[in-house]
Amino acid sequence: MSAAPWCDGRDGMYGWIWRHLPGNAWVKALLSLVLAVAVVYVLFQYVFPWAEPLLPFNDVTVDNQ
Repeated sequence: MSAAPWCDGRDGMYGWIWRHLPGNAWVKALLSLVLAVAVVYVLFQYVFPWAEPLLPFNDVTVDNQ
């Protein structure tokens, strides 16, 4: 039986990433921050500009009166 009643042995994606990063807790925290910044950079530089024409932000339904 686990120490926490809600823990069933699966800690999800973030636990998997944390376990597989090298180093102690400070190195893992720094690498996690670098990974998060890299993901945000890739999203803003490549993914969002690619997806922007596909999104209906310019389809307004309010008439000018």
